[in-house]
Amino acid sequence: MGSTIRDVAQRAGVSISTVSRVLNKTASVSEAKRRRVTEAVRVLGYTPNPAAISLLKRATSTIGVVLPYISGEFFAELLRGLDDTVQEYGYLLMVSAWHRNAQEFRAALQSMYRRVDGLLVMAPGLTTALESELIEEGCPVVCINTPVTEGQCDVFNFDNYGGMYALTRHLVERGHTRIAFITGPNTERDAQDRLHGYRDAVTHCGGDQSKKLEFAGNFSVECGYEAASKILDMDPRPTAIIGANDQSAQGALRHLLYSGIRIPEDISVAGFDGIPSTRYSTPTLTTVHVPIRGIAVRAIHHLLRLLSNEKSPGGHVHVLPLEIVIRESTGPSPHI
Repeated sequence: MGSTIRDVAQRAGVSISTVSRVLNKTASVSEAKRRRVTEAVRVLGYTPNPAAISLLKRATSTIGVVLPYISGEFFAELLRGLDDTVQEYGYLLMVSAWHRNAQEFRAALQSMYRRVDGLLVMAPGLTTALESELIEEGCPVVCINTPVTEGQCDVFNFDNYGGMYALTRHLVERGHTRIAFITGPNTERDAQDRLHGYRDAVTHCGGDQSKKLEFAGNFSVECGYEAASKILDMDPRPTAIIGANDQSAQGALRHLLYSGIRIPEDISVAGFDGIPSTRYSTPTLTTVHVPIRGIAVRAIHHLLRLLSNEKSPGGHVHVLPLEIVIRESTGPSPHI
């Protein structure tokens, strides 16, 4: 009996899917793995029969999506954009969440490999070790809002730093010198970029740089609500609050309203992301608009070009600019 593809994979020390990618040139594989597979094929004298070739070339017509969460408005909007786009091209989505836990991230990746044609990953807290695991199988990967090493895989990020800098500068220009900031998770790159944008803006534009104005948060409504309670106890009290995302800003908004604070006459409130509900809150929320659906469409189109061999993985980072949407929740400082 002749050698099988499983024998080739075992001798080369790689997965069967990696052997198929080398033999059919359907995706990028590291040079070291390609050499091991080629050598194993030569030594074993492996020749796939026509049925095996057909099996190896068969696509799953499925795109894998790995997200830190799959709940909340931001991710609902992202998934709608992804699903609508892949369906236009006859694909299905396979979705998994990793809840910002390294072990769950590995499990999510393993559940996807061999079952999808390509991967789209959002991992704001990606580490170097996890990044290596992400690309080692050779499956085409496109990332969204993820810190990756240049040259590894293509990534579409939005300008978290620039968006928050612009929002903070806008409030300082309206006379707000004491601006409280509700942070996001300190392990997340996007949260840190927004924090740095806030800090640099108050420094460059003449705002109060006190670290006492920064309140720890985790992107939740609850953290915003709790932070607002502490902010109201400050003396002198800040005249504006920025949430690192819309949910924390909405939490702060609720506590202020329950406490009888007028918005924006007493305190202005702003968020970040531009989730749909910000258009309907009372008052409507000023925010930095992230084109959630737009980035989903761009990322999927790019991944499909990789799958069709129209484009080679370039390891490029594409940064999308953001814009401020001014609504009812912000106004001039009451001290002007």
